[in-house]
Amino acid sequence: MPPSEKPPEAESLPRPLTLRAPMGARQMEIDWHDGHTSIYPHRLLRGFCPCAQCQGHQGAIRFREGGSLELSEVEEVGNYAVRLGWADDHTTGIYSFRFLRRLCPCPTCSAGVEPESRSFGH
Repeated sequence: MPPSEKPPEAESLPRPLTLRAPMGARQMEIDWHDGHTSIYPHRLLRGFCPCAQCQGHQGAIRFREGGSLELSEVEEVGNYAVRLGWADDHTTGIYSFRFLRRLCPCPTCSAGVEPESRSFGH
């Protein structure tokens, strides 16, 4: 495949246009390429941290209470994810854009289900 062509599945991957996580705020916002905006309370992001320390090495990603809710850093990981660092030095959570889009807590994306009660496959 020529480098200028993308595989078909690349077109369906969620792509963020803008990510906002101001210092001192309690939420992170992402504007997606399809025009949707997701607003993530830090409690939701921290509770669904996908790292092995928080979720174990297998099974569904579920909401886990606890940890700092002060976001201290956001680092892009390749072109597919961000790593979120928290004020308590927890920095191992890598959130893929696909996962973040599925995690969107708005009524449309969550189908009216309470965000904390959902679970996600790895």
